[in-house]
Amino acid sequence: MSGTESPAAYLLDDFTAADGRAAIGTAWQGFTDRVMGGRSDMHAGIVETDRGPALRLSGQVRLENNGGFIQSRLPLAPSGESFDASAWSGFGVTVRGTPGPYYLHVRSADTHQPWQHYRAPLAVAEDWQDVVVPFTAFEPRGLQADLDPARLTSVAVVAYGAAFEARVEVARLELSAAHP
Repeated sequence: MSGTESPAAYLLDDFTAADGRAAIGTAWQGFTDRVMGGRSDMHAGIVETDRGPALRLSGQVRLENNGGFIQSRLPLAPSGESFDASAWSGFGVTVRGTPGPYYLHVRSADTHQPWQHYRAPLAVAEDWQDVVVPFTAFEPRGLQADLDPARLTSVAVVAYGAAFEARVEVARLELSAAHP
C-alpha cells in the first residue's frame, strides 16, 4: 500500500500468520548491543497471551562495554526499500510489559550508519493499553534530518538506555491516522 491510500489504520502485524511473518510479509529480526561489544541478553518470539498471539521481547539490558539495548525490528518493505507512510500520522501499538525505558526506533532512507535512527518513547504498563506514537514524537539520533514518513524502512521495539530486566509484549502494530 502506498501513502496515496489512507485508511484510518494500516495493519503491520497482529502476530497471527501461521508462517511467522508479519501481516505485511516481512519478518521480525532481533538485535542486541552485542553487535558492538555490549553484554545484553535477549529473547524474542511469538507467545500466546490473554489477548491472543503477541511478540514478546525480553532480556537483561546491560550497560557494560558501551552497551544498553535489545530490540526486535520489522522491515517495512522487502530488501530495505522505502515505505511511504505519509498518509498516516504515527504508529498505533497494543502493548504491555514491565517498567523500564522502552522506545520505538524507526530507520529511513536517511539513516545510512548502523547507529542512526529516530527514537520516540513507548509508554508501557503492566496491563494492555493502546498507545499512539505520532511521527512528530520521533527525534533523530546520530543524524540531523527530521523524520520523513515517506521514506521509512523499518520500525523496532527497543528496551534501551538503562540496566534492567526487560519484558514487553506487543499484540498489534499498525500505522494510525489518529492523533493521541
